[in-house]
Amino acid sequence: MGRLRDKVALITGSGSGIGRRAAQLFASEGARVVIAEQDAGTGEETHQLIARDGGHASFIQTDVTDEKSVEATIAETMRTFGALHVIYNNAGGSTMADGPLTECPNEEFWRAIKLDVFGTWLVSRHGIPEIIKSGGGSVVNASSVVAHMGWPGKDAYTAAKGAIAALTRSMAVEFAPHKVRVNAVAPCVTRTPRVVAQLNALETTRRFAEQHLMGLAEPDDVAMAALYLASDESARTTGHILQVDSGLTIS
Repeated sequence: MGRLRDKVALITGSGSGIGRRAAQLFASEGARVVIAEQDAGTGEETHQLIARDGGHASFIQTDVTDEKSVEATIAETMRTFGALHVIYNNAGGSTMADGPLTECPNEEFWRAIKLDVFGTWLVSRHGIPEIIKSGGGSVVNASSVVAHMGWPGKDAYTAAKGAIAALTRSMAVEFAPHKVRVNAVAPCVTRTPRVVAQLNALETTRRFAEQHLMGLAEPDDVAMAALYLASDESARTTGHILQVDSGLTIS
């Protein structure tokens, strides 16, 4: 315990799945965690789970695609904790409406871009100045293995996650002089409830799942990678895309 002691960490999309496990893990390592989640029910549930285990957290209902909502969340974080050291831009994800670009609805493309890329942009835009004022820290973005390999049937999601990988590298160069490290985690198929439902419905997802050399990832696997990038253990790591892929991209 203590890898994030005295740190304030804001985690978007932390009401469920990978984000929830990251919030619990960060809190167990001493961080004061801001649960920035749009769904009030799941966000408060994460808050209660952390409190039950003796951690410190604050739930702030947040729509990462809405600039005023993001600004309000950052402002409340500073009022509550007085500092910000870590941002984990976890909010995002694909839906069953995705598909080949010749068939995928344009609305699904813009949904993925707005949630994954613009959400990452907005939270970083308003959060990084506070990290700088707090003496520096870490931004962890959520990319995906689909940014590094061909993955049919998810062209909107692939475009969004590829953009996040590129943005991560650019941000790393931009903010290194301000003592802000920017990295990303790139999970493979991870056994969250949403993904399990897709495993049962999409042939392409099932086929790629079979290529995971060490089995499907669990939310804890990705959360642990994010913890490393958030902590001072990765003090000289920036602009890196850490693939938590069970060997998928080499198989």
